[in-house]
Amino acid sequence: MIILVIKKLTPKGFRGITLFPFILLTDKKDREDKVIINHEMIHIRQQLELLVLPFFLWYGIEFLLRWFQCRNRYIAYRNISFEREAYANEKDLYYLKQRSFWEFLKYM
Repeated sequence: MIILVIKKLTPKGFRGITLFPFILLTDKKDREDKVIINHEMIHIRQQLELLVLPFFLWYGIEFLLRWFQCRNRYIAYRNISFEREAYANEKDLYYLKQRSFWEFLKYM
């Protein structure tokens, strides 16, 4: 994992994005924010489990399906299984130590 602060590569309205093996943040103070780093580390694990490229394909397809269902991009984003898992567990700094393989499926 490599943490970089690059505002221009992070989508507007977001504090971070993970593109294996990089975590891109908008603000250098977020490097010290354990919750946001944990959230992005959960995405690193998800990307590794799906061998990176299939993760992004699944993510994109699920986003489009959710967007079609609810007609709201933010709600669609928050209901993607990968995001649901990450948001539900971002404050548990021990989550990744006990997380099961493909745990995100429980959030479908």
